[in-house]
Amino acid sequence: MVRRDRLRRMREWWVQVGLLAVPLLAAYLHIPPPQLSPALHSWKSSGKFFTYKGLRIFYQDSVGVVGSPEIVVLLHGFPTSSYDWYKIWEGLTLRFHRVIALDFLGFGFSDKPRPHHYSIFEQASIVEALLRHLGLQNRRINLLSHDYGDTVAQELLYRFKQNRSGRLTIKSLCLSNGGIFPETHRPLLLQKLLKDGGVLSPILTRLMNFFVFSRGLTPVFGPYTRPSESELWDMWAGIRNNDGNLVIDSLLQYINQRKKFRRRWVGALASVTIPIHFIYGPLDPVNPYPEFLELYRKTLPRSTVSILDDHISHYPQLEDPMGFLNAYMGFINSF
Repeated sequence: MVRRDRLRRMREWWVQVGLLAVPLLAAYLHIPPPQLSPALHSWKSSGKFFTYKGLRIFYQDSVGVVGSPEIVVLLHGFPTSSYDWYKIWEGLTLRFHRVIALDFLGFGFSDKPRPHHYSIFEQASIVEALLRHLGLQNRRINLLSHDYGDTVAQELLYRFKQNRSGRLTIKSLCLSNGGIFPETHRPLLLQKLLKDGGVLSPILTRLMNFFVFSRGLTPVFGPYTRPSESELWDMWAGIRNNDGNLVIDSLLQYINQRKKFRRRWVGALASVTIPIHFIYGPLDPVNPYPEFLELYRKTLPRSTVSILDDHISHYPQLEDPMGFLNAYMGFINSF
């Protein structure tokens, strides 16, 4: 009996060792990224690259309405890419002459250098460089942003207000579900662990896999609007491209940058004179209702707001593309 118990405990111990060893082994092996779906492959094939300080930046640039002077630039959120806009892309081309989106450095199909000090300031400079590359630096630009992109838009707005040469001339700004106020922003547990993990962060990023990613991202969608498994794989493929999972901890420093530069970025919004709008999915756990909306309306009393259906959450352009597009067109057509 004693021997049997000893053998059973030994087997249990080896099982536990095996369960621990498998992910650790996988972490330090090169696991190839998933293949691109036909839709994501088409998105990449239809896009282009330009070079910023030796780094390749992916972008989309579609010509829409002939004869219209209107240009819209789309700024995506964390941790995904410009592909976040694909559900409203065609609708935008029916209103704007140029529809432009990029993958920020460290995201999607753009380069993901490491080690690298990723910053909102650099991402804003990349947006400016893209428009210079396209010969649009002197045109008035409509900015449409989401999440991480909201903060990049805030920095672009700050530069515009300072009348600095070489900066964008912003015609209008529409934000959506971004943590523009650090005090009402509720990052996910995984984000907290990665941004403040210290020496553990590189290990955690290597242990990141589709299961961990999908379990972490799905709760920020509404209960009836969650992405399909194939859509989650598209998001994960964008992250894994160029080993992007290994720079997530570096990218997440934007949360700390929001706190450090709150006065600069919130101040740019609070004193805005251009048309500004916010499209809000109210079920967002990252920017919760009503705390976020109350502070937004108090800080930006001149801004208009579109609140989508109460089951729409953090990714409104994916969860309710028609509602999102209608809200944006209502704003654009109002001035």
